[in-house]
Amino acid sequence: MGLLIFAIVSYILLSISLYFVFEKAGEAGWKGLVPGLNFVVWSKLTGRSPYYALWLLVPIVNIFAFVGMSIDLVRSFGKYSFWHSVLAVIYPPAFFFYLGLSKDEKYIEPAWMKEKEYMTQLKQALKTGDKRILRKLENSPYAKSAAREWVESIIFAVFAAAFIRMFLIEAYMIPTSSMEGTLLVGDYLFVSKVHYGLRTPMTVVQVPLLHNRIPGVGESYLKKPSLPYKRLPALQKLKRNDIVVFNFPEGDSVYITPQRTYSIYDKRHNPQYVGPRIRGKKLVTRPIDKKDHYVKRCVAVAGDSLQIINSQLYINGQKAPNPEHIQFIYKVTFSGPVNTSSFLKWGISQEDVKGSEQGNPLVNYIVLNQEQIEKLKSLDPGLKVEKVNMANFSSVPHNIFPYAPKLFPDWTIDDYGPVYVPKAGSTVALTPANLALYRRIIEVYEGNKLSLRNGKVFINDQPADTYTFKMDYYWMMGDNRHGSEDSRYWGFVPEDHIVGKPLFIFFSKGPEGIRWERMFKSANTF
Repeated sequence: MGLLIFAIVSYILLSISLYFVFEKAGEAGWKGLVPGLNFVVWSKLTGRSPYYALWLLVPIVNIFAFVGMSIDLVRSFGKYSFWHSVLAVIYPPAFFFYLGLSKDEKYIEPAWMKEKEYMTQLKQALKTGDKRILRKLENSPYAKSAAREWVESIIFAVFAAAFIRMFLIEAYMIPTSSMEGTLLVGDYLFVSKVHYGLRTPMTVVQVPLLHNRIPGVGESYLKKPSLPYKRLPALQKLKRNDIVVFNFPEGDSVYITPQRTYSIYDKRHNPQYVGPRIRGKKLVTRPIDKKDHYVKRCVAVAGDSLQIINSQLYINGQKAPNPEHIQFIYKVTFSGPVNTSSFLKWGISQEDVKGSEQGNPLVNYIVLNQEQIEKLKSLDPGLKVEKVNMANFSSVPHNIFPYAPKLFPDWTIDDYGPVYVPKAGSTVALTPANLALYRRIIEVYEGNKLSLRNGKVFINDQPADTYTFKMDYYWMMGDNRHGSEDSRYWGFVPEDHIVGKPLFIFFSKGPEGIRWERMFKSANTF
């Protein structure tokens, strides 16, 4: 609300300042007060076509158009220096009031048109080698030093890159093996921010081209001022099995270590393991759009019910199709010593080999997909392969969402659910089990006060036995099903956390070097 008021007040001040500027330039001052007409007259005063003002109606482009018009207008009053341009961009109404009210300032000429004429003459003189004209042009107010040309070019490049990154496409690197089989560690992706609807920026003040950290310094943004969540119309609907980039839902309160980032919820649910690793680290709180980025496959959309039975995913009671290169951890028993030189070529990295059975080097635990299993069998016809049951490892109920072993004693990452994925407008009865699943949604993602008094649920101090969801939610899982921290560990992904859709891999580098065969490969395969 504060920023909306600021924007309205700024526009009113801009219109009033244009009243005085227009009068000095020989135009009727009242035209500066008429929405739309003021920008048309503004364009004319700088030497541009009146139709140029239409660019102000085009999202994203309008920002560049407005900045250019502001700089052109102060130049039309003889303010040609670099710092004059900077002031015109920082807050135009203030500079325009000065130009309009100062007795010493006068409208000189339509700067954009005159600069265009100067550039035409300069190019012609350089082409013909006319030194006399070149010396004459050196005295033009539109002439710039080489240093200023470089500075302005760099500023424009950073400005343009920051806006492309913020509003259109951003590059991401895959840091972990959670999507291995489909996306590999070291894949670099271009991700579209418009496919699922552009999420307009919420964090206003930030260092350009950095997400949330300045290396060696700290966070790269200010939490205030901020804007509320808004999303523009989507080019396509987020569907089951889409690969999606999103902000880590539990990333609102984190401890940052050189190895990885731990959430405060990691500490609460596994204090013996996480506690020593974050000792002495400061808790960092982050807004939604500055939480870490994750990439997973959306296996269930709003309104779906999901269940995992013996590693197989079921959606709405039907067996879900598995990704082509889905991976699990297998117990692999070789019949004798095996040559591992082909492992990297087959996509079996050192990270995929989890170790051997104590006292028996022929028994190994390896992350594999079906294609890799067949290749291993070609090496060793006597090979034995058994899928590991993760119930025997760390995926017990107190480690997985919703961290309620008494309510869900048999849940593991291989046998999980059923879970209903909330849809905006849908209503659920609040039971002890439902409260465990949806408490974070009610309290954190949808901003309600929730409390329990004498066994009864109160939402915003009102007794409640049902809850109606305000947003759509999604369930994300990695294709490396035994090596992915995903919704099975931290729950639902709210719609306001969705960032974008991966388009293609533009570069890929692994332990074996550059993976040329992955260049320009689609990043959203199934």
